[in-house]
Amino acid sequence: MAADKIFGVHGAALQLRSERLGVLASNIANAATPNYKARDLDFDRAMEMVREGDDTQEAMSETMGYRIPLQPSMDGNTVELSTEQTLFAENAVQYSTTLSFLEGRVNSITRALRGE
Repeated sequence: MAADKIFGVHGAALQLRSERLGVLASNIANAATPNYKARDLDFDRAMEMVREGDDTQEAMSETMGYRIPLQPSMDGNTVELSTEQTLFAENAVQYSTTLSFLEGRVNSITRALRGE
C-alpha cells in the first residue's frame, strides 16, 4: 500500500496507541465496577508483530491481556486507578507525538506537491 511506504509503521503506531487509549479509558471508567478485570495492550509486542508483517488488528487482538494487580481488591476489581491514569497520560503523550510526526510528514508531502 502506498500509505505504508510514505508513513512507514507510524500509521500502525497511531492506530495501536488509539486502541490502547480506549482500553485504558475503559479501565478508568470501571474503577468502581465489582469484578471488572483491567486490560491492556502490549504496545511494544504489537509493534514488533506489525514490523514483522502481521496485520494491525491481529497484533491488537494477540497482545491484549489482563493486568495483574499489585493490591487485589475485595470486590474482585483489578483496576488500580493511579496506575491506569499514569499509563493513560504516558500513552496520550506518545499518541500526540506520533500524530505530530505524521502531520509533519503530510505537510512535507503537500509542500512538495505544490512545488514549494
